[in-house]
Amino acid sequence: MNSGGAHCLKYGVTTNHLIAAEFVLADGTVVEVGRATDIPGLDLLGVLCGSEGQLGIVTEATLRILPSPEAVRPVLFGFASSEDAGTCAAAIVEAGIVPVAIEFMDKLAIEITEAYAHAGYPLDVEAMLIVEVEGSSAEISEQLALLIEIARANGACTIKEAQSALEAALIWKGRKSAFGATGRVADYICMDGTVPMGQLPFVLKRTREIVQSYGLRVANVFHAGDGNMHPLIMFDINDPQERNKAEQAGNDILKLCVEVGGCLTGEHGVGLEKRDLMTLQFSAEDLRQQMAVKTAFDPMWLLNPSKVFPLDFR
Repeated sequence: MNSGGAHCLKYGVTTNHLIAAEFVLADGTVVEVGRATDIPGLDLLGVLCGSEGQLGIVTEATLRILPSPEAVRPVLFGFASSEDAGTCAAAIVEAGIVPVAIEFMDKLAIEITEAYAHAGYPLDVEAMLIVEVEGSSAEISEQLALLIEIARANGACTIKEAQSALEAALIWKGRKSAFGATGRVADYICMDGTVPMGQLPFVLKRTREIVQSYGLRVANVFHAGDGNMHPLIMFDINDPQERNKAEQAGNDILKLCVEVGGCLTGEHGVGLEKRDLMTLQFSAEDLRQQMAVKTAFDPMWLLNPSKVFPLDFR
């Protein structure tokens, strides 16, 4: 799915670290693409990365390895509203600062996570950002000073800078526990729309309104640094009506992401869930061209069938 994650703001997504790959076509043909040095021709490695198993089965991958930074340090900012937190995340990027990560959690996500992980998160805020920087001690101090200045200018009411490796680990323990902690209190659907940074405050507001209109709750926890949203729509899976409402709310959120200039997925892929929403983002000709590539690799469409492309385009 060409996934990213918390640290993709600085280091990029899967394709930025993929040097070469070996994969097997549906007829058993073994294909090798990419090399350590640039080669002429089409970028088939780029086509393969993110293809969701549509083109072949990857049997070997060569990845770029990067050195660990000298030091890292996260800081936590609390805000009186989700919109303020979204505005701050956009302001950090607009200022030209490139942290390792900018992670967002709203009040419900904070409460659920804190009850499970005991990470020391503030419970008197509506939303928070976890921002991590790295480098030498001097570089970290300089970056943190700028970040704190921007956060204060954008309404931060809580500032908690990790002072030790233990405090840093606790901050990240909470964030990494968020999905599992939510699963302890409710069933949920995790969406994966991506929006332009400048649209974060508006999309956060509309996401909350959309889910509330269906009588459900949403916990927002996502990679704010690249606008990759992961609203967790909470519902009772044993209630068919609630399940249907959750799915409809998720579709509405994805439509919203596309409407504001974003896209249907940032790292989770299309699969079955978003298959019939592809026409929202791509024209019929766009889809036909993508499907022609699929056919060139897999003429009988045997690999990962009925995924990604709307069935009525077959």
